[in-house]
Parts: sequence; C-alpha cells; structure tokens
Amino acid sequence: MSIIETAELSRRFGAYLAVNQVTLAVEPGQIFGLLGPNGAGKTTLIKMLTTLLPPTAGWAAVAGFDVVRQPMEVRRCIGYVPQALSADGTLTGEENLRLFARLYDVPRVERRRRVREALELMGLADAAGQLVRTYSGGMIRRLEIAQAVLHRPAVLILDEPTVGLDPVARQAVWAHLRQLRAEQRLTVFLTTHYMEEAESLCERVAIMHRGRIIVDAAPAALIASVGNGAATLEDVFVHYTGDALDSGGTYRETSRTRRTVHRLG
Repeated sequence: MSIIETAELSRRFGAYLAVNQVTLAVEPGQIFGLLGPNGAGKTTLIKMLTTLLPPTAGWAAVAGFDVVRQPMEVRRCIGYVPQALSADGTLTGEENLRLFARLYDVPRVERRRRVREALELMGLADAAGQLVRTYSGGMIRRLEIAQAVLHRPAVLILDEPTVGLDPVARQAVWAHLRQLRAEQRLTVFLTTHYMEEAESLCERVAIMHRGRIIVDAAPAALIASVGNGAATLEDVFVHYTGDALDSGGTYRETSRTRRTVHRLG
C-alpha cells in the first residue's frame, strides 16, 4: 500500500487553480522528489498533505489517514520541515529538541534518550549546548530535521531543505537524510530546485508545472526519455516545462526565498 496517495487533488484560490487534479503515489521507504518552477504548486501540494490547507477537490491520504477527515492522525505520523526557519535562535540545540519533544508528546521517560539520539544522528552532539543563532546554515537545517523526526514519524516532508546552503553543507544534509532513511525506514518527500540533489537522493522524481504533475519516474528513466545520451536532469526539467530553473514565481515567493537564504547564511 502507498504511504502517500492523492487522487485528482486540487486547490483553488479564487479564480487561480494552484494545484490541478494531481494524482500520485509514494511507496514506503522511498525518497521522492517533487520538482517544478516557482509557482508550480509544490508548496500548496505540501500544505495539503500536511493538513495546513484543505483541498478544494479530490482526495489525499498519508499513512492510510485521510488529510481532511483524519488530520490529527496525519500530523502524528509525519515530520515537516518548511522553508521558513523553525528553530529558535535564542535556545540551544538541545533546548530546541526538548521543546519539540514536548510538543510532539514524546513520553517523558523517553525524551532525554530521543534528544540525545537525534543530536548524534544529525551530527550535532558537540554543538548541543550552543545557541542556535551561532549555528551555520547546514547545522540549522540538520537541527530542524532532528526536530521533525523526534516522534518517529513514518513520513518526513521537506520543503526546499537545502535552499541557501553551500555545496558542503548540502552534501552533509543529504548524507544524514540517507542515514535516517536507512536506520528508520523513513519515507522522505521533498521539494527542491537543485537537480543534483534530486538525482543524487531520489529514487523517483515528479515534475510539476502549472499545477499539474506532467511526468513521474526514476531520474535515470527521465533522463533517458529526452533521447539524449549526454542529457542531465536539468535538461529533462527544461524539456518538460519549457522553463529555466529560476523562472516564474511571484514577488512574495522570491522575497520569502531570499529571506530564508539570508537567515541560513
């Protein structure tokens, strides 16, 4: 059974159809990547999967729970890292994790152990007592992922998890995501603009354009589909969307992305 499933899922904002009859299925344990230009509908789709936004039409389920009829059950089985900063810079890394452990209702007797394990897993044990405002961008992202998996979710949903990070920090986040998936059999659903990230991490990739999923396959199959032996995933993206990677998007979206990049340093 698919752990994430949608059927003709749509979301309208007035006359604007942001997500248009999206049907997809993600299998347990997969790392699934959703690509698309700014404004394609990726974040709107994620907000529906995380119960933050109700669909206008269609249906979606996560871990067998309907996102409309069973939102609390969905929230218990997912971890979510949004684009916006979710760690508190005035607290230490360990204090942030203890706070999230309480928010996620992690049993009191297990909190200390889970916090310690999360810090070790994400390579933050040595920085646990430091204020998060002193962390690098890569460290902050790893802390936010640690926060999101404290309650042992079945699905980790990441919206642009490495935006603004330098290549070394990005590689470190990738390595820890692979380790998480291997150790916890976690399903990872992520959006990204980095083609290298999608090709390196994801077993399946869907490209979204103007609210629709226009192609969905393994990265190697997508590359083969453009009929060019020297093609890259970036070539695939342009072939199917007709867009450059940085095209589209509103002033508000661009401003939000730049604020995130600035905060992550």
